[in-house]
Amino acid sequence: MKRVLMISFQFPPMAGTSGVQRALRFAQQLPAQGWEPSVLTAHPRVHEYTGDDLVAEIPAGMPVRRAFALDAARHLSIGRRYPGFLARPDRWHSWLLGAVPAGLKLIRETRPDALWSTYPIPTAHLIGYWLSRLSGLPWVADFRDPMAHDGYPADPVLWQRFAAIERRVFSRATRFTFTTPGAARLYARRFPEAADRIRVIENGYSEDAFQQAERALRDAAPAAPAGPRVLLHSGIVYPDWRSPVRLFEALAAAKAEGRVDAARLRLRLRASAHDDFLRAMARAHGIEDLVELAPPLPYADALAEMLRADGLLLLQSNDCNDQIPAKAYEYLRARRPILTLADPAGDTAQLMRRAGLPHQAALEDGPGVDAALRRFLDDLFDARAALPAPQAVAAASRESRTGELARVLDEVGAPSMPTAEARP
Repeated sequence: MKRVLMISFQFPPMAGTSGVQRALRFAQQLPAQGWEPSVLTAHPRVHEYTGDDLVAEIPAGMPVRRAFALDAARHLSIGRRYPGFLARPDRWHSWLLGAVPAGLKLIRETRPDALWSTYPIPTAHLIGYWLSRLSGLPWVADFRDPMAHDGYPADPVLWQRFAAIERRVFSRATRFTFTTPGAARLYARRFPEAADRIRVIENGYSEDAFQQAERALRDAAPAAPAGPRVLLHSGIVYPDWRSPVRLFEALAAAKAEGRVDAARLRLRLRASAHDDFLRAMARAHGIEDLVELAPPLPYADALAEMLRADGLLLLQSNDCNDQIPAKAYEYLRARRPILTLADPAGDTAQLMRRAGLPHQAALEDGPGVDAALRRFLDDLFDARAALPAPQAVAAASRESRTGELARVLDEVGAPSMPTAEARP
């Protein structure tokens, strides 16, 4: 069996983000595809939110090395203020100092055939770069979403740092993977000399995790008496990229017309990370009674809530047309009606259209959101809302995505190295 060293900041016990799922599920499922993983991650002290619910799912016996790292905002600040250079390219840049020697030691111990590093923490790719350069191992750089693109990062100094890291990665890595076709096209234009080495491996859902959630629901106490229909958004609501202001306007109009009230509908925003922003917006539109702001849940409980919801809400701005929220694939597996507020030309809306889900409008289009909400609620209340197509659900499983990663690793895998000697 071949071996791969996986470099991922987002790994259990980190909690509060669905990004943990990508590396964890690949690590679980790669052995069935002929690849034995080890993991290089950061010390748990750097994570603001941790939980034990996913730690038990780390495969027994798999080497996991948690290297020294600090969070500049919490460990290197005075009164939450710290020099900007400590957070470029990210607040956890100190991880590089601990991860390179720890990674070289892990390479000597496990003798991997390939390296794999994954964004959205840029330092992970810097670690991949140095470990590849020092060991000579082939390297797959998993970008997930674009790094430097129009308007992001907003800080021009940080944007230049991101762009420099991209150039460094593309000068060294053997393959490059992205989670959406749009992101892959963007980088094929940006680095045309590497276009034939770019691959797409979308995010997905864990079937095992959903089956556990379904068993927990079956074993739970009987459901409470029926209340209002619940339209659920699970996860972060970014004020810049997922602002529901047009949706709130549409809800306020529907309430004023008597189409909805607190007895019929509740918009639940779970783990938004911006509750104050959303609370003020709901108050300004007079819909506090329709909007529920709920705290984070353990992962299994969050999946169970998706399965119980009457409808699911997906938000994505037109600034993010080349990105798809990871939760979109979990929404598909939950097999509930989905209201998609995303640019029809973007990857998120196209994924939902392929799944046979018609209720869509651009997030920024006030009249369009109003019309889409009206149609969605009519179908939801009349129990005729479309559900995701079974073939789209099957294609989005993590098992399917892991097979795609194994094929990319097969393209680059080199004979195992006896040592990890530094090259001049």
